Amino acid sequence: MTTPSAAPSSTAATPAPGSAPHRRSALGPVGLVLAGGVSVQFGGALAVTLMPRAGALGVVTLRLLVSAIVLLLVCRPRLRGHSRTDWGTVVVFGLAMGAMNGLFYQAVARIPLGPAVTLEVLGPLALSVLASRRVINVVWAGLALAGVFLLGGGGFGGLDPAGVAFALGAGAMWAAYIVFSARTGRRFPQADGLALAMAVAAALFLPLGIAESGAKLVDPVTIALGAAVAILSSVLPYTLELLALRRLPASTFAVLMSLEPALAATAGFLVLDQALTTTEALAIALVIAASMGAVRTQTGRGGAKEPRKG
Repeated sequence: MTTPSAAPSSTAATPAPGSAPHRRSALGPVGLVLAGGVSVQFGGALAVTLMPRAGALGVVTLRLLVSAIVLLLVCRPRLRGHSRTDWGTVVVFGLAMGAMNGLFYQAVARIPLGPAVTLEVLGPLALSVLASRRVINVVWAGLALAGVFLLGGGGFGGLDPAGVAFALGAGAMWAAYIVFSARTGRRFPQADGLALAMAVAAALFLPLGIAESGAKLVDPVTIALGAAVAILSSVLPYTLELLALRRLPASTFAVLMSLEPALAATAGFLVLDQALTTTEALAIALVIAASMGAVRTQTGRGGAKEPRKG
């Protein structure tokens, strides 16, 4: 969270824009976002192996339920002393989180992972344009969008329409997740709000997971894999992103989310030995350039600032 500035006469206490303390304050939240993205990719790869055992809704249920249990035990959030607006923010955050996960897994059950991530990231990109008041951020978002479409092969006409719709819906919920993650982080200490929101999301999906997977959800191997997916895909990245959003504007964070397809392609190359084509390499370069440009633009304005309260 930001703190009150020093008195105007204390100019020595304020680091210059190019100083080392300033760079650390700007790059800190960016590092949290990138670490969360890497964790998500490993968790996503593990989730693919789990889907044949538990189904798409079963995987989401295990992921959210284990994440909620872990976060509630670690954070032990206080239930009293919060306003009605605080609780409303947490509930909407939880609904957005659950819907984002559910829609995405429905998408990857119908279309390949790469196009699904590519379509999903359009939500944060749209948020970047809408949330920003600077023309240059529109340019960065446009550059990232070009890279995203290149990474998707330049078109999605041959994909299952339902899968495309689910992926786009997941992108819309991703944008909502970004907004309400920032608001929750401002209203609740540490990761308390995240723990409560995760409990809301788990409660939302538990009946759906039981209806689809039934007894498969209590298989020891399935539970173990689901717990690993929960830690890698939910607990670590969501916590890191919530902490980052306390110091990083939503518009910059949204453009950083365009790194997700690039991270997925890189993980495929390093872990699965999937060679990158020239077009895919160019797409990754465009997305990374856009993300670096967005962060550098924000840094040039005097460091990361807390997102505006809505």
